[in-house]
Amino acid sequence: MERARRVLKESGGVGEPTEDQITKAVTQLIQEAVKPLHNPNLRQLLVDIKKKNEITIDYVSQDQIIEAGFRAEALERAKGIVHSFEQFIQDHKDEITALQVLYSRPYKARLTFEHVKELAATIEKPPYLWNESQLWQAYAALEKSKVKSANAKRILTDLVSLVRFAIHQDNELVPFPEKVQVNFKAWMAQQQATGKTFTDEQRHWLEMIRDHIAGNLRIESEDFDYAPFTQEGGLGKVYELFPQNLGTILGELNQALVA
Repeated sequence: MERARRVLKESGGVGEPTEDQITKAVTQLIQEAVKPLHNPNLRQLLVDIKKKNEITIDYVSQDQIIEAGFRAEALERAKGIVHSFEQFIQDHKDEITALQVLYSRPYKARLTFEHVKELAATIEKPPYLWNESQLWQAYAALEKSKVKSANAKRILTDLVSLVRFAIHQDNELVPFPEKVQVNFKAWMAQQQATGKTFTDEQRHWLEMIRDHIAGNLRIESEDFDYAPFTQEGGLGKVYELFPQNLGTILGELNQALVA
C-alpha cells in the first residue's frame, strides 16, 4: 500500500490519493511483478531448482546399519601408509633422535618434546606428508581391535605411542595422555603403599603436572611460570605445597609417567 501511494505521488498526483486510485495502483504493481512468471521456461526453471534443493526429512523410518567397515581401496591405502611408516622407522632409527631414544629400553637418553617435534617435522615433509592423525587412522583401519580412541583428536606426543606400537614395544595403540594417566595411577598407588598421602590441593597440582607431562613429555621448575600453573599461584605455590621434596617428585613423575 505504501509503495502504491509513493508511485501515485511520483506520477504527478496532487493531494492524497483516493482508495480507488490506491487499489488500481496496487493491482498494476502486482501484475508487473508477476509478469516474468508468464514465461513457461522460467516457471520450469523454478520447479527444477526446487527439486534440486528440496530436502525430505523422514521422522518415522529408522536407518539400519547393514555393514560397517573400510572400503577396499581405503584398506589398501592404509596398508601402504603403515608399511611405509614402519620402513621409515627402520631406515632412520639411527639418524633421528626420537627414534634412537625410543629404540633403547631402558632409555639411554631423555626423550624431549623437541625430539618429537623434529620427528613430526620430518614426516610432514615430502615424500611422506604424514601426521599423527593420518597414521593413527591407518592403524585403526588395519588393526581396529588394538587401536583405542581412533576418532579422538590427536596431539603431537601421540607420535610416541605410534612409534612404540610400530616397533612392537606396545601391544595396543593407546593415546599418549591415556598411557600417562595409567602410569600416574600406578605411581599414586605406589606412594600410598609406602605410606605417603596427599591433600586434595596437592593431588590437584599433581594432576596438573601429569597433564603437562602428557602434552610435553617432561616438566621443569620453570614450567610453573606459565599457564595453567600461574593461574593458581605458580612456582611459589607449588613450593609451598611440596616444600621438602618437590625436586624428587618431579624427577619421579618425569621418569614414571613416560615409561
